[in-house]
Amino acid sequence: MKRRQVFAVLMGAALAFAGKSFAQDTANVPKYPDKLALAQANAKQLLALMDTNKNGRISKQEWMNFMSKEFDRLDTDHSGELDPHELLQSDVTVERPRPSTLGK
Repeated sequence: MKRRQVFAVLMGAALAFAGKSFAQDTANVPKYPDKLALAQANAKQLLALMDTNKNGRISKQEWMNFMSKEFDRLDTDHSGELDPHELLQSDVTVERPRPSTLGK
């Protein structure tokens, strides 16, 4: 009988220790930034870059001027076309849609 009690106490202590250790491990996991907050911050930065008349909106002409300048910046060989190497120099990133966002 004592053998079972000792075993039960040891198992309880081991489980309690493991549970505490697991809780500490999950507490040290870095939290990912809020994607919506990041998107809003990025949109504000783009607005500040493109909005040349500072009215808080981007007109089609402001958009086209910005994109034209960006194209010219990337077109390092001045061919009038962007090749894959030149596109890799862009700071713009495109994420592939996840199946969960496509309703699959």
